[in-house]
Amino acid sequence: MSLILDSVSKRFGEVQALADISMEIKPGEVFGFLGANGAGKTTAMRIVLDILRADSGTITWNGTLNSDLPRQTWGYLPEERGLYAKMNVLDQLVFFAKLHGVPGKAAEREVRDWLERFRIPEYAGRRAEQLSKGNQQKVQFIAAILHDPQVLLMDEPFTGLDPVNVALLKEAFLEMKDRGKTLIFSTHHMETVEELCQAIAILDRGRVVVGGTVRDVRRSTGRQVVRLAVDGDLEVTWLGTLDGVRVSRRGQDYTEAEVAPGHDPELVLREALRRGRRVLHFEIADPSLEQIFIEHVGQIDSSERTLAPKAVHA
Repeated sequence: MSLILDSVSKRFGEVQALADISMEIKPGEVFGFLGANGAGKTTAMRIVLDILRADSGTITWNGTLNSDLPRQTWGYLPEERGLYAKMNVLDQLVFFAKLHGVPGKAAEREVRDWLERFRIPEYAGRRAEQLSKGNQQKVQFIAAILHDPQVLLMDEPFTGLDPVNVALLKEAFLEMKDRGKTLIFSTHHMETVEELCQAIAILDRGRVVVGGTVRDVRRSTGRQVVRLAVDGDLEVTWLGTLDGVRVSRRGQDYTEAEVAPGHDPELVLREALRRGRRVLHFEIADPSLEQIFIEHVGQIDSSERTLAPKAVHA
């Protein structure tokens, strides 16, 4: 009872888009694909959807090959816009639902309900080209779920959304999860991955470089992170002199340092107290997904950096 990619490879001419990737995504799970542009995330999704065919390997959902499954199994939100620009929102959403076998009246009721939830009921009669990019994205999300798919795949679903609309889409994600749906999405919003996903895979040049539950991936380095703030010593210059401790970030509120495997992170606290410092904040956490991503893939482009370090609560 899972979505299983088994040794899937795909080449486009000289480009190896996917190289023998394998993973299991459990029913009802929220799964995140991470990777730089061109890592293979979109290709993997399109192969799952049977839009593209793999050169080798298999994809099964609950033991059935993806090519043998009905189209209604899948919902897909592509990164690029797929709406009819001149057609009004209500008519085209009902049209998309009918293509998947949803009766017209039921589809219209569902469309109006989702437009209301997304705070755009007045846009039902507007043409898609009259909507902002963010509202087009919400309409496209509705199109992907009207037929009640078992698995929903989304390619960069938060692109073009402001924080309010990101929050609305997150609520929709959680509702779908509560209904037992399997959600798979790629994104550069790592804070959202940490908030929503149970499991992830990080792809680099067509290969899975690390994968598993979010907790296991965070703990895979063996390192821990400490965040320290002391009264009257914003720089905490002595922190980097401790054995096994490397300062990784100096913020306005605290200094963050990585503690190497085999070293006790509480030595930082003991040293601060030994120096007579008044400790305002001390925290032990696992490395963030951003830190792990950079370690495996390389630096995140500044335009894609969305994650501020957070505490990890086991």
